[in-house]
Amino acid sequence: MSPKHETLWLFGSIGLFLVVATLIGRVLKHFFSAGKPHAVLDNLNARIDAWWYMVGAIGLAFAGGKGGVILLFAFVSFAALREFITLTHTRRGDHYALALSFFVALPAQYLLIWIDWYGMYSILIPVYAFLVLPIMAAVSGDATRFLERAAKVQWGLMVSVYCIAHVPALLTLDIPGYEDRHLLLIAFLILVVQSSDVFQYIWGKLFGKRLIAPAVSPSKTVEGFWGGIASSTLLGTALYWITPFKPWQAAIIAFSICLMGFAGGLVMSAIKRDRGVKDWGTLIEGHGGMLDRVDSVCFAAPVFFHVIRHWWTP
Repeated sequence: MSPKHETLWLFGSIGLFLVVATLIGRVLKHFFSAGKPHAVLDNLNARIDAWWYMVGAIGLAFAGGKGGVILLFAFVSFAALREFITLTHTRRGDHYALALSFFVALPAQYLLIWIDWYGMYSILIPVYAFLVLPIMAAVSGDATRFLERAAKVQWGLMVSVYCIAHVPALLTLDIPGYEDRHLLLIAFLILVVQSSDVFQYIWGKLFGKRLIAPAVSPSKTVEGFWGGIASSTLLGTALYWITPFKPWQAAIIAFSICLMGFAGGLVMSAIKRDRGVKDWGTLIEGHGGMLDRVDSVCFAAPVFFHVIRHWWTP
């Protein structure tokens, strides 16, 4: 089967699954709440709706090839960084550092991925931006809460741009025998990590009793965690055919990125609790902002990228 047919078959299967999930969600909503608010079913349907948006956006990006994928995730990074900075304390003295983050570091990161300069896009933000950003803030002469402000801008750039940029960076990997199929690696990553979030929610609602970190995320339970991780690991194993992995390798990698995805969600929830908000934004109607949808991908993508780069490329 050609890479194009594999991609079409995969998206067709996802579309069919979403149609079934949407029908089930709406039927349950009709029979159990009859037009009245229902926290669990409303949240489940909002998650399914968000999946429609994500699959549609990714499908359009895939149709545009490498350029389409890079543009999509550059937009994701811009929206995520905007949400992060909006919820953090900044002062006038941070304006130059923020401008550098949005209009220099962010486009430069994706441009370097476009031209496949790994030696530079791997260190641009964690080395050069980390050094330059506090310098820009210091030059302003404002020392009030300087360490806190500098760290927040640096952390926002790392999570929202550097980590997310590892998704399109998968297209640059030279994997013997896997030519022209790199888009499927992105599909594998997003399907496994995002499905883990959904499965954790479902298992948690069905069987969840013991909370993992109630002060950080009151909805995450031990039962939901293990049920979601196990379900998505099985999904990743079943999807081995779209990757360069053997089934047992796909299982190990799926398990690892699901763990990292859970950790990312927990960390980003802790930041929201610190800022006293429920969601990062309102970009996705009824279901929060961009960071609420990609928090798990932020932590999983760099691990996924470097595992493949170190073990599957020459």
